[in-house]
Amino acid sequence: MIYTTTQIIDYLRTQKDFFKKEFKVKKIGIFGSYARGSVCEESDIDIVVELEKPDLFYMIGIKQAIEEALGRKVDVVRLREKMNKVLKCRIEQDVIYV
Repeated sequence: MIYTTTQIIDYLRTQKDFFKKEFKVKKIGIFGSYARGSVCEESDIDIVVELEKPDLFYMIGIKQAIEEALGRKVDVVRLREKMNKVLKCRIEQDVIYV
């Protein structure tokens, strides 16, 4: 199933408290094809998060929770100061936070 950008944002909004409690998420949003409105059948869901503290297990948990709920492949990226500048710029251009 292909979701609309609005449906993805609504899902994240309804789960925001869960992500904050379970995975210490400070901010969560979408970027990439869903944020740009260029979704196709092969599109995955690109999620950007800011965490209270870096934790690989939290990142995996976020990815699994969203994939299970929406039935689509999900990529999760943690926004941080020391990351690939091109990727960071692209995320910051596209991102829609909830």
